[in-house]
Amino acid sequence: MAIKSRKEFRRFRIKKRIRKIVQGTPDRPRMTVFRSNKAIYVQLIDDMAGKTLVAASSMEKGMDGQKGTKTEMAKMVGKHIAEKALQAGINNVVFDRNGYLYHGRVKSLADAAREGGLKF
Repeated sequence: MAIKSRKEFRRFRIKKRIRKIVQGTPDRPRMTVFRSNKAIYVQLIDDMAGKTLVAASSMEKGMDGQKGTKTEMAKMVGKHIAEKALQAGINNVVFDRNGYLYHGRVKSLADAAREGGLKF
């Protein structure tokens, strides 16, 4: 994999270290976060089957028309993923911050998902 910058390489190393420990199962999927400059994406993944069970992002229909800061959008996505997960019968997840520091958008998404009813 071609690494573009030192910052990206650092995140990649942290991501590999986290993924050695965090594993998603059918009853407790891995909740992984990806944040770009414009949007934030979250997926619930069953690593045993290699399938995405539920996904949400700030770019989905209905969400992209919303106004607010990126942190507020992350909160909305966190609540949205919690609703979708509960409808799919998923209560417990393992949180994978994907190499990002646990503050700002990542933290607000996780807190909103907890408020929405997910346990991790």
